[in-house]
Amino acid sequence: MVKLLRYLKPYRAAALAAPLLMVLEVVMDLLQPSLMASIVNDGVMKGDLGHIGLMSIWMILAAVCGLLGGMGCAYYAIRASVGFGTDLRNALFRKVQTFAFRELDRFSGGTLVTRLTNDVMQVQMLVQIFLRMLIRSSMLFFGSIVMAFLISPKLSLVFAVSLPLFFIFLYALLSKSIPLYRTLQAKLDRVNSVLQENLNGIRVVKAFVRAAFEKVRFKRANEENYEVGLKAARLLAINNPIMTLLLNACIVCILWIGGAQTWEGGLAIGSLAAFITYVTQTLNAMVSLGNTLMNISRAKASSDRIIEVLDTPSSMVEPATAPLTAGTPSAPSAPSALYGQVEFRHVFFGYEEGGEEPVLKDVSFLAKPGETIGILGSTGAGKSSLVNLMPRLYDPTEGSVLVNGVDVKSIPLEELRSQVGIVLQQAVLFGGTIRDNIRYGKPDASQDEIEAAARAAEAHDFIQSFPEGYDTQIGQRGVTLSGGQKQRISIARALLARPGILILDDSTSAVDLRTEARIRTALRDRLQGSTCFIIAQRISSVADADRILVIEDGRIVAQGNHAELMVSSEVYRDIYESQ
Repeated sequence: MVKLLRYLKPYRAAALAAPLLMVLEVVMDLLQPSLMASIVNDGVMKGDLGHIGLMSIWMILAAVCGLLGGMGCAYYAIRASVGFGTDLRNALFRKVQTFAFRELDRFSGGTLVTRLTNDVMQVQMLVQIFLRMLIRSSMLFFGSIVMAFLISPKLSLVFAVSLPLFFIFLYALLSKSIPLYRTLQAKLDRVNSVLQENLNGIRVVKAFVRAAFEKVRFKRANEENYEVGLKAARLLAINNPIMTLLLNACIVCILWIGGAQTWEGGLAIGSLAAFITYVTQTLNAMVSLGNTLMNISRAKASSDRIIEVLDTPSSMVEPATAPLTAGTPSAPSAPSALYGQVEFRHVFFGYEEGGEEPVLKDVSFLAKPGETIGILGSTGAGKSSLVNLMPRLYDPTEGSVLVNGVDVKSIPLEELRSQVGIVLQQAVLFGGTIRDNIRYGKPDASQDEIEAAARAAEAHDFIQSFPEGYDTQIGQRGVTLSGGQKQRISIARALLARPGILILDDSTSAVDLRTEARIRTALRDRLQGSTCFIIAQRISSVADADRILVIEDGRIVAQGNHAELMVSSEVYRDIYESQ
């Protein structure tokens, strides 16, 4: 958890003010029993009303000072802890944005949501508890022991018996709670993952009448979380009763021994009452420390999970300097000599390095600027894996991928990805207006540019049919649009950026053939000079491509234009005849 303290530095003034003000509150609390003892011993027992009045005033002043100290401590502790949590959450989010797809495959969406929300909240609460309750309990614990010893060293020997019992119990409690809370957070991850999957695929669930199955799946994950949470709650529930039992046992012993001293005249009644108050404060502080340590154990599990994300290096390493031959992400209307050239040199790729059989095996080809390359193959052949290597969503296991004659590993990611536009089969849209989604990759685009891109993607007409046109709110993930409409908006978004390399990953699967043909014509007119890769299931989608790559089992088994492949490739002819 020490690693996370750097996020508290911007709030060090508040983090310092909180414990200082807590010192004021604790000192005032420690004065109260002594002032009360003075009232009893020197006022009540001697009948001195003036002394009683004076000490009462001092007690009121001490209480007011303690109140101000406590309120100030609470204000600064909350300010520091909330700021700490906000900065930590931002740091986690920024870290996740640097992850390559390999790291995102390792951390599921559910666990990342839990770590950015629940885990950060646990650590944030720990900071607040530390600045308030831990400081208060610790100071009150040691201060009360000192004050009790000053009243009666002999009677203070009760601490020699009680405190070791407290510490032994707390140690046993913490040794069981830390691994339990770590398991609890993992179970919460599972609940979030199942919930997220269900919400994302709710239409599929309803279409296949699988609501009952999903209820059972969520119930199972939720009950596992419940069982571990119940164990943790039971463990936490043991703390207060046992601490209270030890506290009451100590008070009984003090009354037994202290009462005898009072009868013998060795200890004044007011002093005995003050001593009992200090012992009660000491043991209550121990109870509070026990609860705080339980919170620490849970926060420890959460902080380990947070640090795991923060310490995970991205497998996507940025080059130290930009190469001079990388080309520029300028518009295709003024391309460089190699603008949009893509070359694969003996590329191998697997999602698990050194583990499973490679998805791509010894792939080599050269796509020249301005060419349209079709990519065909059965499901799982490696088509999407191939195009994911161009913008460095993944890095090849062996071999190299070159864009504009330069290895993509040598090109800064921002520069590389500004040259590559991607349209996925599963269109991803964001909550907001249609206009916002189209200009997502070019926020400063004018309305004319947006409409031109939408017309090229055959989206302008249906957008205009909505009452609010481009200002239509589409909801999260574009739930108010059809599959074909979402795909066309995604295409418009990619076209607006005018990339040198455009990747269409089966992105017109939800569009009818006539509309698809018009989109392909518009693409050729709008992106002249750009290199276009089209992954498709239908041969008609790539029949007019300059070159078609036929992929089978991760290898390019044939390449050429439609006429050439009909003559030379049996695999291609089989696909053609099946359609």
